[in-house]
Amino acid sequence: MKKVLLIIAMAFFALQSYAQFSKARLQATGLTCAMCSNAINKALEKISFVESVKSDIKNSAFNIEFKQGADVNMDALKDAVEDAGFFVGGFQVTGVFTEMKINPDKYAKIGNYNFHFLNVSSRILNGEITLKVLDKSYLTAKEFKKLSSSVKAPCLQTGKADGTHVKDGVTAGERVYHVTI
Repeated sequence: MKKVLLIIAMAFFALQSYAQFSKARLQATGLTCAMCSNAINKALEKISFVESVKSDIKNSAFNIEFKQGADVNMDALKDAVEDAGFFVGGFQVTGVFTEMKINPDKYAKIGNYNFHFLNVSSRILNGEITLKVLDKSYLTAKEFKKLSSSVKAPCLQTGKADGTHVKDGVTAGERVYHVTI
């Protein structure tokens, strides 16, 4: 009987959805020279879950590789850029997904974080997928203004769940990242 229960438990966990972020591309604004790029590069390299950072000076972008199995906190990346004196003007994060079901205007838990999928169709994510973060501090002001005029989710303005998605397992006040594919 114990073997049967063990096999059932293993099958259950094998069928669970899974996602692990492996890399990101961060576009910074406010850079005027190579020294600016170097300041952001050094700030990002200090983050514990960052494996490496490669600067793309021509595009004011940074290609970030994460340590395998690390808990990636996107706010820590944004904060590092802002602490260096600059702003994030675009952010994409890439991960490997296994059987991750998403639906339009619904939340999904990835790791320890809530993701609100906007402008997507219902589907199951498998393989390497790149998500574009649509939160206020991850886009230019012009892009965010355009997006917020078409998306009426109150949590988009604050980055915090407002309690309307309790059925999705999200508590009011929890951090929510708004993303699209």
